[in-house]
Amino acid sequence: MCGGRGNKRKKRPLIFHHLTRVDKISTVVYIALGSNKGNREDNLRKAAAELNTVPDCRITAKSSVYETKPYGSVKQDNFLNAVISVETGLWLKKLFFFLKEIEKKLGRTVTKKWGPREIDLDLLFFDKTIYSDFELNVPHPGIMERDFVIVPFSEIAPDFIYPGQEIRISDVDLNTIEKNIITKTDYKL
Repeated sequence: MCGGRGNKRKKRPLIFHHLTRVDKISTVVYIALGSNKGNREDNLRKAAAELNTVPDCRITAKSSVYETKPYGSVKQDNFLNAVISVETGLWLKKLFFFLKEIEKKLGRTVTKKWGPREIDLDLLFFDKTIYSDFELNVPHPGIMERDFVIVPFSEIAPDFIYPGQEIRISDVDLNTIEKNIITKTDYKL
């Protein structure tokens, strides 16, 4: 029976959520974009536009777009590649999952490693964070071997220091890595 003497309810303290506004901490992240299937230029533009629709994400800088030879040994068409800077209030894994959703939305299907793709969104750096698990490594492995990442990245963040390696991106010796860039294009993201 409710309300009887033997069933006294304990009063719970009131918990007030969001009484004060706390601004989210923004983290600067860098994302590489690549496409070599379908309308490559349109794929890059759509991916950038989709990123701007992700909650707590805002593109702050866009590199030039480069036409590049494919990386790896799979025979395929040339890529268009670029790098963007994004301010985000999202946690690293949440952003990673949003990137995978954008790839899926733009038609990317799973193919062989380094194979052709409509869109590829690689999380290069999440500020100075070093993180690794079974599906994500940040910084992205192979950055220092890819001119199509280093060159556009240097355009938008030349003074960025690679965490753990303590080298400025603009100081990477491009003569020591494979040359994949064919040309800087007139395309704009």
